[in-house]
Amino acid sequence: MRVSFFGAAAEVGRSCIMLESGDSRILLDAGVKIGNEKEEYPLIGDDDLGSIDGIFLSHAHLDHSAYLPHIYSEGYQNKTYATKPTSELVNILVNDYLKISEPDNVSKDCMQGLQKHIAIAEYGSKIKIKDFTVRFLHAGHILGSAMVEVSDGKETAIYTGDVNFRKTRLLDGAQTEGIRANTLITESTYGGDADIFPPEKVTLGAMTASIKETLDSGGKVLMPSFGVGRAQEILLILDDYMKSGALPEVPIYTDGMVNKAMRIHRHNVIYCREELQRRILMNDDDPFKSKNFVAVDTTQQRRKIISENTSGIVVATSGMLTGGPILKYLERLSGTEGNKIIFVGYQADGTRGREMIEGAKKISIGNRSVEIKLSVEQYRLSAHADRSQLSSFVSKIEDLEKIFVVHGEEAKSHEFAKSLSGKYSAIVPRLKSEHSV
Repeated sequence: MRVSFFGAAAEVGRSCIMLESGDSRILLDAGVKIGNEKEEYPLIGDDDLGSIDGIFLSHAHLDHSAYLPHIYSEGYQNKTYATKPTSELVNILVNDYLKISEPDNVSKDCMQGLQKHIAIAEYGSKIKIKDFTVRFLHAGHILGSAMVEVSDGKETAIYTGDVNFRKTRLLDGAQTEGIRANTLITESTYGGDADIFPPEKVTLGAMTASIKETLDSGGKVLMPSFGVGRAQEILLILDDYMKSGALPEVPIYTDGMVNKAMRIHRHNVIYCREELQRRILMNDDDPFKSKNFVAVDTTQQRRKIISENTSGIVVATSGMLTGGPILKYLERLSGTEGNKIIFVGYQADGTRGREMIEGAKKISIGNRSVEIKLSVEQYRLSAHADRSQLSSFVSKIEDLEKIFVVHGEEAKSHEFAKSLSGKYSAIVPRLKSEHSV
């Protein structure tokens, strides 16, 4: 078996990895690297796409899925495999991406091609494609996310996609028991030497105190969030704290892709934790429909929220401030010192979010230079595993010999690979490099 890396090598974004055995070829993910100024696509030639026998999506986030429209525009006719929640989330996320970005490398009917050829696969079920047998394993990252196990009968590789081993309010942690493979392709978003998360209770305590301080003084709190995964987790956390009295009950405004994704989570609650299922099915306590949530879907609503001299919380896309309705709020509310913006997810290099947490006093939104006077804070409520979790997972894989470290900033990937090199062959691959598995 051979593996080629067309993205996510010494970088975060445009995940796209090809596995080959004999005349069998499959892709693991097909994402885009999104920044403030430009988008970067996987470095796979269009001629290669015609020889792909199947595509397997680890999850719906755009850095793993947004290149699919181009692939189908090039005439790809084979299937894309995904879990049911991933297939539904991809439909809304990629459609939204196409409307906003208007990439010139896609045809008008590309999404019809994707929807026609997408195939649903449940966790644990085996998919046979020529020489390959493929399974999805629960990844714990977002709704429907999966690790991908690939075997050609001789070698077995595990691709983590994005993975989280901690239980959250939405999901159980990723599967760790009974995994056997000679090769691991692992993410390293938080694989650096210093990437050890504090206990969630500590992080939430500090974040809640900060939010309360702003609300009590009449300010507004902006919480940029990925529409899928982080937003739902944050909303459930905020709602729980309001119900317990730890936070004052103020409107929690949800804007952008958050609202569509909330409905998909509700319809696919069977993929969530059993405790969450019981709350909805047995106690008639639906956390996705709390009275504290106020869906925003018009410009007039948005303007009213911005102009009102009352406290509130806005949870809106996009999580890295690369676009979306959160920029409308930030543009108007950033000049008031009593307001606050709280980042809870990863901020990639080259994004406005990264600029702000690194202390920028001005950022550009469109043609405007926006002054930053509101408070800027970051709390790691990540849906990714940290260094200790990644290391623990590696140690549990039976027969493991070789590790490819991907999907991380270059320094973090190298630090993680170095920490593994005493026991395994650990490699940070280069873009467009090919290796034996």
